Amino acid sequence: MQALWGERRRIGLWRRLWLALMETQKELGLEIPDAALTQLRAHLDDADLDKAAEYERRLRHDVMAHIHHLGDQAPAARPYIHLGATSAFVTDNADLLLMREAMVLLLGRIGAVLVALAKQARRYRALPCLAYTHFQAAQLTTVGKRMTLWMQDFALDAEEVLHRIATMRFRGVKGTTGTQASFLELFDGDHAKVSELDTRVSRTMGFDAVFPVTGQTYTRKLDAQILAVLSGIAQSVAKFATDLRLLQHEGEVLEPFEGEQVGSSAMPYKRNPMRAERMTGLARFVIELEGNAAHTAAQQWLERTLDDSANRRLVIPEAFLVTDALLVLATNVAAGLEVRESTIAAHVADAMPFLATERLLMRGVKAGGDRQRLHEVIRGHSLQGGKDLLERLAHDAEFKRLGVRATAGELQPAGYVGRAPQQVDDFLDRVLPDVTRSIQAAAPAAAAAEVQV
Repeated sequence: MQALWGERRRIGLWRRLWLALMETQKELGLEIPDAALTQLRAHLDDADLDKAAEYERRLRHDVMAHIHHLGDQAPAARPYIHLGATSAFVTDNADLLLMREAMVLLLGRIGAVLVALAKQARRYRALPCLAYTHFQAAQLTTVGKRMTLWMQDFALDAEEVLHRIATMRFRGVKGTTGTQASFLELFDGDHAKVSELDTRVSRTMGFDAVFPVTGQTYTRKLDAQILAVLSGIAQSVAKFATDLRLLQHEGEVLEPFEGEQVGSSAMPYKRNPMRAERMTGLARFVIELEGNAAHTAAQQWLERTLDDSANRRLVIPEAFLVTDALLVLATNVAAGLEVRESTIAAHVADAMPFLATERLLMRGVKAGGDRQRLHEVIRGHSLQGGKDLLERLAHDAEFKRLGVRATAGELQPAGYVGRAPQQVDDFLDRVLPDVTRSIQAAAPAAAAAEVQV
């Protein structure tokens, strides 16, 4: 991802765009010598960034600086470079190419997170644990079922990324204010050739879909839509990381901790969830960038204004770079989760008398009791706490009259997880394969990335 957003990659795309424009103009009848194309093809990837920077210091214009530098390297092409185009021809179209490729990389990263979590969910599909609402013990679920909730969020993110990749449009060849007037002049008023130029250049660069109309730039609404997808990924990572921080506090599920890792400079015994904390902090950064892109889209005056430029040069690469880092961290943490089964079992055992009261309530009503009165009886005894709750309820006049009490067999946690294990199986065997196939069809497997801190 870092290489993708590097300056050399960007300038390489600019030069390929200039080449595609020049080749297509020649194909459609403009007189451009073969030597111009030959020289340009020979210098697609050898830009001297220092020399281009010297031009930019003088000209105060990055695109013109690179036009002059490329003209120095390919003098036969100099008269034809950027012919009829405006700066957005290279800047906007290159951004679209970069964002599409970056989304493909992120898709592979999402796939890696899903693989790591799927292994854990399968392993712990039936392990009962406390489910929490309001961060208070509610009923039971399983560790694996909770993991599928995280996975489902990432699967939804994958669907959104796939949609954005599939519907990406190219800016194409539109001229200074989107009217294609300069190209119409070059082709002596031949509208068909100008339209064909737009189509051919876009296809040469790998896009079948082209924005039918633009101002000088493509609509910045697309940036906002893409940043919303990245924000969604960050939200999923933050949810996973926040849940993990809560579970680590309970001592139930912990993030990986290396053999020589130090938790605190002052407190040697500390084992802080620092990776999960980093994930939530970085996710917050990406989530906030979504609003930034929305403001840019809203403030793009008429056919264009330049206040988007400096902003986008920061926001778009940083959003992708940080989202990539988030998914690397999420994969690392998911693969190394430490599930403390004994701690989970102890917490479940403490809660079982309270969890069994729901069945007592149902049984009491079936025996002829008043649901509201029985609910109040259970509430009153529950607030007193204690592990003797079921015994006290058995001796309560209301339940005693109805002949209803809990048996020892009803305190087995496995009987309180509902369909959680089956839901895990359904998700892993029926839902996940479709998501995985879609990811694999669109993106290569993510390269392994080491988390060093």
